[in-house]
Amino acid sequence: MKKRNIYITKFDKERLENLVSEGLKQRTETEYLRNLKSELERAKIVDPHKIPSDVITMNSKVRLKEVDSDDEMVIELVFPKYADVDQDKISILAPIGTALIGYRVGDTVEWPVPKGTVKLTVEEILYQPEREGDFEH
Repeated sequence: MKKRNIYITKFDKERLENLVSEGLKQRTETEYLRNLKSELERAKIVDPHKIPSDVITMNSKVRLKEVDSDDEMVIELVFPKYADVDQDKISILAPIGTALIGYRVGDTVEWPVPKGTVKLTVEEILYQPEREGDFEH
């Protein structure tokens, strides 16, 4: 799978780096933390006031479409303590959460699952904190 450019706000990067650092110290969820660390290292860092409105940032709510089935889902990308599958709030440390951070509308995200690979297209950003003027989310 070809890696695309991803964009992360300075504010999100700082909080996510702290999450990774603390988690690695505690040796919890290390595989997911390493994956997130890898994404952060390759990300282009953008001032929160200048992040494009079509980029998935922390606490964004997005509509995704599965490429193979056309099934759609809406998820909100959150920090682990706010994750709640029943409310479609997906942790940044979940494989799909790590895969989505920094991607844009129109991008296709792939990630492995037990039965193969799932491909999702980012159809729409329903809510992005920065677009709404919330720079301290």
